[in-house]
Parts: sequence; structure tokens; C-alpha cells
Amino acid sequence: MNNYQEPYIIAEIGCNHKGDMEIAKELIKVAKIFCNAHAVKFQKRNNKELLTAEQYYQPHPNPANSYGDTYGAHREYLEFDVNQHKELKIFCEDIGIDYSSSVWDVTSAKEIASLGPKFIKIPSACNNNIKMMEWLCENYKGEIHVSTGMTTKTEIDDLVTFFKKQERNNDLVLYNCTSGYPVPFEDVCLLDIKILMEKYRNDIKDIGFSGHHLGISVDIAAYTLGANIVERHYTLDRTWKGTDHAASLEPMGLRKLTRDLNAVYRALKFKNQDILPIEQEQLKKLKKEH
Repeated sequence: MNNYQEPYIIAEIGCNHKGDMEIAKELIKVAKIFCNAHAVKFQKRNNKELLTAEQYYQPHPNPANSYGDTYGAHREYLEFDVNQHKELKIFCEDIGIDYSSSVWDVTSAKEIASLGPKFIKIPSACNNNIKMMEWLCENYKGEIHVSTGMTTKTEIDDLVTFFKKQERNNDLVLYNCTSGYPVPFEDVCLLDIKILMEKYRNDIKDIGFSGHHLGISVDIAAYTLGANIVERHYTLDRTWKGTDHAASLEPMGLRKLTRDLNAVYRALKFKNQDILPIEQEQLKKLKKEH
């Protein structure tokens, strides 16, 4: 019997659509039809709420990746409004893939919650935004997924305690994550998944892994260690302008990841008899009495 859950694979589009709805829809379509992912995930920000005036009007720290004269203009260029997100969610439903979004502020949380997605993601940078999490716990009935990059063990304890007090821990999914783009293998720290499993698996809905590394081998190990949900940044072209593209999988990479995770899922089982039927012919032909 296979005691592992079937892997659930999220293609994180984020802002890799370059502010273009047609590119966003193409990313959704390819994730579903070619890559066989279970979900796509975008991002939603209210930039005036999220950024100080100084941050909003300063230049982008890497002008080569900027879509505007200031960091605020860059972020606004990449931002879809709630009606566009609704259109993307309908597009997802039409082709049979789950829609979701990360939310970075209370206004964005309210807008995405109004669309009723299966789950909403809280990024590592926002897992200390108590006001936003309180609103979601009180008003949104779906799963709440939380990344734990840039977060201490004590802070993770506090997060789980918070969701218990809100009586929403049964909807909580915690992700092992290292916040970097891309992350070198020695900083992925996969064994932290074991810590999340040992400490919280009986108190929360599930464990996930959000990877920003290169390649797909690490994700297989993350799943084997107990992360049933695997999220990877995804783009149509890793050479496109933008911070996240270089740490993203292209369609063939995501397709191979989905293929390999499903293969490992089927393989993770005990023999149900000492000599399997597939071995019987080889037993007769190759194994001699001594």
C-alpha cells in the first residue's frame, strides 16, 4: 500500500506574465496541457499600501529588470487588477486547473478572497502580517498556505499557535522555503521538512515545499521527505527580463518535474509479496538451485 499522498504541483507564475494577460493565459494553458500541473499561482499587491512613498518613487535596484522609471511604476506595470484576476480564474476553471494567488497586503487579501479560490498563499515576506492573516482567518474559508522563508523556528511556532487560536489550523499548509533567487543547493536545507513534519503534521492540513533552486532533483527529495505540495516558479522563457525568470522552470522542466514526482509516488510502496509476479519469469530463467 502507498502511504504517500499523490503530489500536488503548483506552477507559480507570479509576475512572470510581464503584465500581459495573453502571456498569463498562455502560461496557464501550457501549465495544464503540457506540464500537467494541478494549479497555477499569481501574485496580488496593492503597491501604495505595501510600499512607503520613498520605496515607491525610488529607482528599481536593478534597472535592467525594471518595467518602469521607479520601483513603484515597475510594480504597477506588472500588477493585474481584481477583474483581471477574476478573468484568469475563469480561464483556469474552463481548462480544469486550480487558480490561486499570493497576497501581500490586506486589500489584496480581500480582493483575492472575493474570488473564492481553493487556497490563498501568504509569502514568506508577509507571514508576520497579523492583520492580514486575522482577516483571512475570519473571512476566507479556503486553505491558507504559508511559506516559512526568512522565518525563525520560534516564529513558525508562533504562526501555528496563531492559527490554532483562530481555529483555522486544519486549513493551514506550511511550506519549507529558502528566500533567494536562485538558491544554491547547500542553502535549500531540505531536512527542515522533517522538522515541520515532526512538530506540526498532526496539527495542520499539510506540508509543502517552495523551491527557488535550479533543476528538479531537489523537489523529488522534498516530496519523499513528506512535502506533498511542491511549488516552483515557472516561465515560458528564462531569459526574459525580470528577477524571477532565472530561478524558474521552463515548460519542459515543469513537465519533467510532474512526470518524475508522479513516478516516485507510484514507486513509494512496500512489496505486497516476497516475489512479485513480474519477477516469476526471471526467477525461473535466472535463479538456479545451489
